[in-house]
Amino acid sequence: MANKLDTFFSALADPTRRAVIERLITGPAAVSELHEAHDMALPSFLKHLGKLESAGMIRSEKIGRVRMLHIEAAPIAEAEGWLKQQRHLWEGRLDRLSALAEQLEKESDDG
Repeated sequence: MANKLDTFFSALADPTRRAVIERLITGPAAVSELHEAHDMALPSFLKHLGKLESAGMIRSEKIGRVRMLHIEAAPIAEAEGWLKQQRHLWEGRLDRLSALAEQLEKESDDG
């Protein structure tokens, strides 16, 4: 799972790739449509798409002469599950720290 998460977060580390994901959340899009929104050479843009595809975040499908891209929900759901788990752990730690601080403050006031 750690390797999948590393790949997932590495893919999202770039604003171009995040923008592609944000666009694909609304529905499938042609590579040419996605490329138009970015001020870069097509080979550079295709490298970004390759990174997203390698991470399993998107899949491509050729329809006639057009390559359509679709978002894949599974990697996003896995990352979301991991983030929820981390949040739960940290909230528990913060709650215990807060309780300890309150206890120490009360003992200080009583002493």
